[in-house]
Order: sequence, then structure tokens, then C-alpha cells
Amino acid sequence: MWLVFLELLVACQPGLRLPVVNVAGGGHAGTAEMMRAQAAVNTATALALLAAISPMPGEALVLPPTSTPIPTTSMEIPPLKASRSHTAVPTTTRILPTHTATAVPTEPPTSSSTDTPTPPPTNLPPPVELPPTPVFSGQYLLNPSFEEGWYHMHGLPELQLPHQWTLEWEEGRTGFGTQVWDQWYRPETRVLPHTQLPESERSLFIQDGQYTIKIFKGNGPISFRLLQDVSLPAGDYRLTIRAYPDLVMAYDGNRKIFSDDPFAGEIRMIGPHGDGPWLMPAFGVWNQVASTFTLNEPATVRLGIGIRARFALMNNGWFFDDWKLERAE
Repeated sequence: MWLVFLELLVACQPGLRLPVVNVAGGGHAGTAEMMRAQAAVNTATALALLAAISPMPGEALVLPPTSTPIPTTSMEIPPLKASRSHTAVPTTTRILPTHTATAVPTEPPTSSSTDTPTPPPTNLPPPVELPPTPVFSGQYLLNPSFEEGWYHMHGLPELQLPHQWTLEWEEGRTGFGTQVWDQWYRPETRVLPHTQLPESERSLFIQDGQYTIKIFKGNGPISFRLLQDVSLPAGDYRLTIRAYPDLVMAYDGNRKIFSDDPFAGEIRMIGPHGDGPWLMPAFGVWNQVASTFTLNEPATVRLGIGIRARFALMNNGWFFDDWKLERAE
């Protein structure tokens, strides 16, 4: 064993070789003598080899590598396989009932003579008192749902208006374009009973009672105001109107295709202190619009709505019903 180790060491050291000893003779005596001679040579050679590779003082002994490098092998551990399939256990959220906690009285802390109490702040702003929300009630409009008959304004059959109401309108250029049809036309008005409406439209266009108003013009822009003069005591008021813009730009069989331009129809409130801003209602549905005003003394005021439909649609139609003028309690 040592001989093999020494042979490997010598093989790795250039210039060092184990001496070859030729021992003549035979039998066991010769073999023993030969082994003793070879051992002496091996010992001397080993001492010489160790002296050649001995480190300097303070250095570590580093044995040279063998002539045949030992290959490095990396082993990849395969992933573990589940022995069986598992079903996830759902988690449950528990909702605990809400309890009202009862305070446990405690002894007030004792203050030492060195503690200085903090005075309460004196520069806090006064609490803000919000005004109460007004409650409106009553009905101060005359003929608010247009159930009390009608008349022909200026004797014109095209202008059928409910009693207590009047109509104003624009004529001439609209100022919104230069097309031939960019001019206001006088609208037509009808006070329609439910019997003059298709049965499928009665519940749609009549919101209260048995009548509704339709103000319209086919293939022409219209701008008008539906108004009433009413005498009121001093107080805070809220005017609520309901309007259905029936603004049809095309038909698909019996189905209406409403205008896709929001400027096709606009509405604004008219009160004793002036006209409100123009608003864009939704088309093909009922819209409810409200405004408030205050009278510091009794007065007769003009109230109503303004409508502007600037395009020459196939049907520039507007339905109105179920209006209210209420006073704050």
C-alpha cells in the first residue's frame, strides 16, 4: 500500500523516480532478503520525496493532484411527487355579532405635586350650525297637469294650449349654422287626452291625470317658452317640471332612433330672477328638473321652461306633464 502511494507521489514529481532493485536468488530466504533490501530503498526514497515536497516553515502541506483528475458529478434531486391528490379545504369567514361594551370604572389617576394640568384650548372656532333642509309642500301652479281644458292661442288651430298657460317662440335665423334649415320655426302644440294616444303610449306620455302636452315640429328647428304668471306670497319656492324629449332622427320600422347629438335638445328653467343655464336632458325618457327661488315680498311672477332644439330632425317633439310649484314650510 505504501509502495503504491509513494509511486503516485513520485509520478507527480518531475525528476523523482523509485529506484529499481534487481535481487537475484530464489526461495523464501532470497525473497525475504529481497524485500528487506527493497524496503530500505523505499524508506530512503520516501524520505527524499518528503524532503522534496516538505513545506517551508509556516506553510501548509499541499499534496499534488494525481495524474488522473477525479471527475466532479452534480446530482439533481428530482422534485417530490405527491402521493395522492388533495382537495383544498375552503376557508370560512366567521362574522361575529356586535356587542355593546360596558365601561369598567377605574380609579382616577393620582397626580403628583409636580404635574401641571394642561389648560383647555381657548382659540377654537365656534361650531358651524348647518341650516335645516327645507321641506317643500303644496301646489301653487294653476292647471299644473293640464287637465283643465285648452284654448287656441291667437285663434290658430296649430297653437292648442292648456288654460292658464302661454307660449312664446323664436322665428328667423338660429345663428348655429348656414344651412337652409338653420332657422327657427313656429312650433305646433297639442293638449292630448289619453284617447288620442296609441294604447301602448298612454302610460308613457301621460304621467298624471288624463292629459299631456306635446309641442313639436317636423324637419325644423324650434325654440320656445311655456310660461305661467302666478301670484305668490313671500317665501322660498321650488319649481319642478317634467319633460320627455321625443327627438327622433330616424325610424327603424316602428322603432324610434333618437338623436345622437346632445345639442339636439336643451332645456332651462325660467324664474322671477332670470333664466337658468341651458341643460342637456336625456332623450327618449322622462327628465325631472327643479329650481328654487325666494320672494322677499308678495309678487306676481312668470315661471316656466325654455326649450331649444336646433336641428331639423324628423321629429322635434317634447311632451310635458305633472309640474309642481311648492313652498317651503
